[in-house]
Amino acid sequence: MREFGYSLAMAKVRRSFVCNQCGSVSPKWAGKCSECGAWDSLEEFTPSAAGGSEKKDPQRGLAEAWAAEGESAAANPEAVRLDEIEPLDVPRLATGIGEFDRVLGGGLVPGSTVLIGGEPGIGKSTLLLQAAARLAATGRTVLYVTSEESSQQIQMRAQRVEDNGRDARSTGDARSTGDARSTSPADLYVLADTNLARIFAQASKVRPAVLVIDSVQMIYNASLDASPGSMTQLRRCCMELVYLAKSTQMAIVLVGHVTKDGQVAGPRLLEHLVDAVLYFEGDRYHAHRIVRGVKNRFGTTLEIGLFEMGEFGLAEVVDPSGVLSSEAGSGAGKPGCVIVPAMQGSRCFMVEVQALTASGILGAAKRRVSGLDANRLSMILAVLEQHAGLRLADQDVFASVVGGMKVAEPAADLGLALAIAGSHLRKAGAAATIALGEVGLSGEVRRVSQIEQRLREAARLGFRRALVPAGAAADKGLAKGKGARSIEIVPIRSVSSALESWR
Repeated sequence: MREFGYSLAMAKVRRSFVCNQCGSVSPKWAGKCSECGAWDSLEEFTPSAAGGSEKKDPQRGLAEAWAAEGESAAANPEAVRLDEIEPLDVPRLATGIGEFDRVLGGGLVPGSTVLIGGEPGIGKSTLLLQAAARLAATGRTVLYVTSEESSQQIQMRAQRVEDNGRDARSTGDARSTGDARSTSPADLYVLADTNLARIFAQASKVRPAVLVIDSVQMIYNASLDASPGSMTQLRRCCMELVYLAKSTQMAIVLVGHVTKDGQVAGPRLLEHLVDAVLYFEGDRYHAHRIVRGVKNRFGTTLEIGLFEMGEFGLAEVVDPSGVLSSEAGSGAGKPGCVIVPAMQGSRCFMVEVQALTASGILGAAKRRVSGLDANRLSMILAVLEQHAGLRLADQDVFASVVGGMKVAEPAADLGLALAIAGSHLRKAGAAATIALGEVGLSGEVRRVSQIEQRLREAARLGFRRALVPAGAAADKGLAKGKGARSIEIVPIRSVSSALESWR
């Protein structure tokens, strides 16, 4: 409209919708995301109007202001030839917790951003507090930002772990050696705040080598008209933290909440921004905790770290195979129990696969799994009915992996098939026997990778007999009776022959 000789322009608020599964942005709401196909995943957010210093690059925000002070201001990047780029040789920041460093690929990389997710109470804060204390004990400055607890609560947790570690050292408890160091070094700073600007101000003052934020869902940027934990706040705060890490070579570790499905809230949104994503897995009713990498730009995602939650906090499990095999051995020699050598990254774990069959209703039989793939279970049941002559259509079948471990590789197919058949036929296998192999739809048992490593680990733990695919046994020269690595090798060609040898 025109009034008093000049025009009044009304600023129109631009709204967008972001998918909380894949992070894609849409100009209007829809019931289904057009990118990933998720239903009811679009959430409204209002992009902030770029003003002031953010007109140049609205994503930099507070981190750009830090760089503008001359801390690490860089000129505009220019394209260079690939062969002219100097190789980057940056030493990793080892946390001193071997299992944690293994999953990270050797430690934290300066300038990287790591996201750690897990259920509430699983031990994320305890692990990061112990890692921060180890780093600070080496002379590196660490800033631990807690957005959900007070500084006194963090101090009480650190004091509790320290006192327990001191008691363990006085009694000579070897299992708590992973927590024996003091958790109150002078270079460990704690800040209880949720305002991103104040966190940046304290980080500029402390100059930490590692910044830990527990958790990122509670952090907010006051310049955004959105509540903490919303998609708008998560996107902006995470991007500013990522840029801070890149511009100052500071390693930043973020803790993320999980949804009901066990995924980090806004998973694709945060996973696309950070350099590494780790998941803290485990049941609070089990002692073991597993740290698993699902994304790592500086290392492999095949490794896992195994911890044990005890009265001294989280302790590393130095010999996972020995611990798991001792637990697995308790069920050996019983119907429905089979020991399987499962690979997790570069290590081999002896896990016990258990199965139970009970009379059910034809057409409504139950199928329940824990630690295994439900689709693989359905396939194994079909193979047993078609090629082993077992009637399981009217049987309720339950299968699980002892100790809270998760086994997804096909090498556990043969062990699962033998466990189901053993439970159904009430037939127990010989003691100190392992089984490995992938089961095909035609009933054949196919070879799997790294058989020699699995057999070496089994021999070290005292197993004397192994059922392996016949093709792999012939290729490796592991003929029956040769006693490869003190283990009797039994070549298996099909599921039916495996049932005959399982005695």
